[in-house]
Amino acid sequence: MEEINIVSVLKDTFGFETFRKGQMEVINSLIAGNSALAVFPTGSGKSLCYQLPAICFDGLTLVISPLIALMKDQVEFLQRKNIRAERLDSTLSFEETIDLYDQLRRGELKLLLIAPERLSNERFFHLINSVKVDLLVIDEAHCISEWGHNFRPDYLKLARIAQALKIPKVLALTATATPKVAKDICQAFNINQSDYINTGFYRPNLTLRFSLCEFSQKGKLEELTRKIKENPLGPTIVYVTLQKTANMVSDYLEKEGYNSQAYHAGMKSDIRNTIQNGFMESTDAIVVATIAFGMGIDKSNIRYVYHFNLPKSLENYSQEIGRAGRDGLPSFCEVLVTSEDMVTLENFVYGDTPDIDAVNGLIDFLLDQEEEFGISKYDLSNRFDIRPLVISTFLTYLELMDIIESIAPYYDTYQFKTEHDLGDIASKFDHQRADFLNRFFREVKKARLWYSADLDTIAGKINEPRDRLVKALTYLEEQKYLTLKVLGLKHKYRLKNKTIDPETLKNKLVKRFFESEQREILRMHEFINLMNYTGCKVQFLLNYFGESYDQKCGHCDFCLNEQSTHFERITPDIKDQKRLNDLIKSAKAAFENDPTSRQIARFLCGISSPAISKQRLRGNPLFGSLIHLPFSHVHSQIIERN
Repeated sequence: MEEINIVSVLKDTFGFETFRKGQMEVINSLIAGNSALAVFPTGSGKSLCYQLPAICFDGLTLVISPLIALMKDQVEFLQRKNIRAERLDSTLSFEETIDLYDQLRRGELKLLLIAPERLSNERFFHLINSVKVDLLVIDEAHCISEWGHNFRPDYLKLARIAQALKIPKVLALTATATPKVAKDICQAFNINQSDYINTGFYRPNLTLRFSLCEFSQKGKLEELTRKIKENPLGPTIVYVTLQKTANMVSDYLEKEGYNSQAYHAGMKSDIRNTIQNGFMESTDAIVVATIAFGMGIDKSNIRYVYHFNLPKSLENYSQEIGRAGRDGLPSFCEVLVTSEDMVTLENFVYGDTPDIDAVNGLIDFLLDQEEEFGISKYDLSNRFDIRPLVISTFLTYLELMDIIESIAPYYDTYQFKTEHDLGDIASKFDHQRADFLNRFFREVKKARLWYSADLDTIAGKINEPRDRLVKALTYLEEQKYLTLKVLGLKHKYRLKNKTIDPETLKNKLVKRFFESEQREILRMHEFINLMNYTGCKVQFLLNYFGESYDQKCGHCDFCLNEQSTHFERITPDIKDQKRLNDLIKSAKAAFENDPTSRQIARFLCGISSPAISKQRLRGNPLFGSLIHLPFSHVHSQIIERN
């Protein structure tokens, strides 16, 4: 497509006169048939880089997006432009999902937005494999890299899925990519260096400040309120780490007379939507939120971003302050720092690292399986006391090491209901197909309304491939003969290397998890290094992301005041050793089975796990009794006493 046509589409369809920096280069790469990586700051127009090419391509553009709220905003924008776009997520009704599937089959959609986990859906994978997909778009693409700040196993698999679906082009989008992360993304999707477009991270309109708050929680609340009062009212986000902190801070600000509301994942989606919509329309609202808030929202006039708690990393910090001042007008960003914040963030990381015994047990279990086997990640999580996301990471590591190979996920049970007699349905087809359906239907079980089909068992009984049963049910649903639903997601794997030495494998996995733990801790410390840096903070930040910037910015703490915040980590001592001994002894007794040292430490530090939830230990008065202490400190004390 010629450049003049791209400009015409920009004006006629989207109503924009000119491209923003980097947009035309990315679009030209895609139009030329190449894959591309676009690293643009938050709010600088990444979405147009796929929206415009999508309407120029014949087939579908499939967009991987991490948040329902983000998908919803994007789809509504595109539909206002009369572009055939839809989202497929858990909020859709059964009827809406079926209608969307029909639109896909008829080739009526130009864009479809889904979460990465959707490609693990057996039915959806079959469907999308029959559709012409011209472009795969991966938003938040840094999630595919272990060096990124938000590694997600389902993202790591996207490169293989793109190959399996024979998708010709991939566009990877992110606002935060260090040089190492960008290299990982380009290697995963075969993106040429010439198709890697990075427009830079510098935001000259943002004032960056950092303040030490060495006092009580109430004192920190008073300090936040004082800072808000010092400035004219304007749309404000206050970021916190915990849901309970969001509620506490918002309640305090509301009592002080501000238009403040909390926002976090513990709220119902309709309440979150109401809060977000109100914030979009307001000129003075304050939202006190966990980090998910603000992703994908198109509000250009956010004037203030406060971090009541420390950001998890420089990447998180850059994303979160990037939501301020998208209109280019001066905006103010400040971090309020206390040593307790570091304890909370670090303890989150330690909660994700599995016990050595759990790693060893899971390896033994997997190597003992048949050549092809199905597993429930939920069941494994409970069996080995490893969080479900970490189970996914564990299995992904084994795939990358060529120990196992992922096969298409499947469901334990398919259920369907119909107004037709099953024999009548079979009679609609030729003799061979009718015979197959009759043999199939004889094996299903009926409750009051729904028939239930265990496809693995039935496939064995009637000597037919499981895949044929899935296709038959899907086809019958398409023809409106029945209504279908699925239960019990299982992931299927093939054991590729059963001869590997188990002890060697266990040591590698243990090492990898502990290296990942330390990497996350170091990433947090990089933010402390930014605060303590005696020099221009913006220089430090840009250099971290591989961008050369040699002059002072003039709008950070150091440039404005010629001084830096100096943060020192303080680890409280446990002076009452008898009380500590009693706590450890009581914690051991609280578990049904003999717990490991890490399980005891997690329990005392208030870090939940599958075993703690299953045994209902969160309600135990000892749970979180040492929440103010670093996990590493508590863990070492427990080991000394064993």
